[in-house]
Amino acid sequence: MQTNLADFIRDTQHGKRADEILRSCVHCGFCTATCPTYQLLGDELDGPRGRIYLIKQVLEGEPATAVTRDHLDRCLTCRNCETTCPSGVKYGELLDIGREVVEQQAPRPLLEQVTRWAMRNTFTSPSFFSGALSAGRLVRPLVPENMRHGLAEGVPAGEWPAANHERHVVTLAGCVQGVMAPRINAASARVLDHFGVTLREISGSTCCGAINHHLNAHEEAMAQVRANVDVWCKALDDGADAIVITASGCGAMVRDYARLLAEDKQYSEKSARVTAHVKDLAEFVGTLDIEGEDWSSIKGREVAYHPPCTLQHGQSLPGVAESVLRRVGVELKPVADSHLCCGSAGTYSITQPKLSAQLRDNKLASLGANEPTEILSANIGCIHHLGGASRVPVRHWIELLDDALA
Repeated sequence: MQTNLADFIRDTQHGKRADEILRSCVHCGFCTATCPTYQLLGDELDGPRGRIYLIKQVLEGEPATAVTRDHLDRCLTCRNCETTCPSGVKYGELLDIGREVVEQQAPRPLLEQVTRWAMRNTFTSPSFFSGALSAGRLVRPLVPENMRHGLAEGVPAGEWPAANHERHVVTLAGCVQGVMAPRINAASARVLDHFGVTLREISGSTCCGAINHHLNAHEEAMAQVRANVDVWCKALDDGADAIVITASGCGAMVRDYARLLAEDKQYSEKSARVTAHVKDLAEFVGTLDIEGEDWSSIKGREVAYHPPCTLQHGQSLPGVAESVLRRVGVELKPVADSHLCCGSAGTYSITQPKLSAQLRDNKLASLGANEPTEILSANIGCIHHLGGASRVPVRHWIELLDDALA
């Protein structure tokens, strides 16, 4: 694709990167065939190729409008298109650049600005989010039925094992997950403890930065990223084997730290070190000798697995959790279109509720087609989103292994 970027961005870091990405696109359209929003809306501008053209026009000097912003907003950032693309176009990077410029040229209405500010400051603060959730639970009977699932009491975390093993790894406590589903990290700690590995949540780590980053609050996001890099480099110095992330959405963001801080002289090497030590939970559990255990209580259990976009596309780790589940004897029911997004996509279910609900209902139809006893996934956003409308239980796959070992 030929480009002629405007003076305001041509010689900047973002401009040079955008030009490189745009030139790698051969506008073949393969990405359109696997884009969830294009499949629903049938509009070229609501697919990756159309959005790339919109971004190109803006970077070449054509003023952005509210319509431009709306088409970019409707993108889930699932990055399915990157998995499909034969040319290796880094669409996610280009979208981040385009959204930032469009936001500057076409400011949002005040209500949208307030809503996005509220999401950033609520979801990234566990203490504030916990308080808001507790208040919501007090009036749960008065809340519209379609919103009550989000206010349901979570499963108790259970006991966190003592740090008894020389081999240890660290993890992110998480923002939303730590409040809504504390059992996920606790179950992870118990499973790893069983195999001789201590899992630690260390003080000083903060939100992974994904919510601020994807809502165009880049300075706030980078402050969170740097704080985590500092804490995790200290943990690696102290002998931690890896940084094991139990929510794939956070994992995709953390794996991007090195790229995001590549031009930061103080943090470029440190962030690259962090990224090199990041492991998704399934990726790490897959290295353990799990076949030697008695999994008879879950052997043959018929489940459907939903692979989050942040795991199969964002981190390019398709099949890692499924492999672990098969190794312990779980029967995975076939799921059509497993590559498609469930519609959660971070804050997308709030900013684009209609499209999000359509994608969720389509996904649940595919997951439930072969009548599984439960649905498993690897990301709190997907679990919460699907669980709000599912007829069968939805939970993190590590909780199933935790039950079997209990």
